[in-house]
Amino acid sequence: MDLTPPVVILDKPQLADNIGAVARVMANFGLGELRLVSPRDGWPQDRAWATASGADWVLEGVRLFDSVAEAMADLTTVFATTARPRETRQPVLTPRQAVERLYDDSASGLGVGLLFGGERAGLETADIVLCAGIVTIPIDPRHHSLNLAQAVAINAYEWRTRLLDAPPPRFREGEPPAPNALLIGMYEHLEAELDAGGFFHPPEKKRSMSQNLRVMLGRAAFTEQEVATFRGVIHALAKGRGRVLEKLARKNASERS
Repeated sequence: MDLTPPVVILDKPQLADNIGAVARVMANFGLGELRLVSPRDGWPQDRAWATASGADWVLEGVRLFDSVAEAMADLTTVFATTARPRETRQPVLTPRQAVERLYDDSASGLGVGLLFGGERAGLETADIVLCAGIVTIPIDPRHHSLNLAQAVAINAYEWRTRLLDAPPPRFREGEPPAPNALLIGMYEHLEAELDAGGFFHPPEKKRSMSQNLRVMLGRAAFTEQEVATFRGVIHALAKGRGRVLEKLARKNASERS
């Protein structure tokens, strides 16, 4: 069976040497698509080719994006890799556990990926909540520092091992989850209407409230049809609110006259 390996997404990578090293380990374990989100020093960078040790096809196929949301828009299942505790209530998996989900979803024809943060700052919570869960490598807490290529290598190794030791995948029953682009559109639609209705109060809590909503809705694994239905619900509620306000305005005008 031909499965499409996970896409590797690097958010704001800093050093060309690290990008090249990531390409090298991707090639070692059969991962071919690398996406970069706002690399600090732009792209392409000669140093990346120097450290890729011949994995030129990975670097030549690099795709650039301005945001994590854009980089994962056409994918359905993406896991965020981080060693730091997060306040979001998302599944936390080891690389081996995450690969089981990625393998099954890829076998069902879905686009899958792994998101890695930059060398210095890691990942933003706002980007993590767009993912299906968090992958944390079970390393010794006395020294939990891994460089970027090492983190990619461990996850890529688990993917390769799963392919080589591969009983038949569990094919998904029913409709697959919607791509992230549709989910993000749904989130933004809901948040805009909630904002108009005064839900985000006090204003300084809007960001954390939005993130919590996205995590809650993300756990539901909406299908495309469910996204369309939910957006219809949002539209109907907003339209109904407008009618109520219009009716009140007419009533107030009538009473003043």
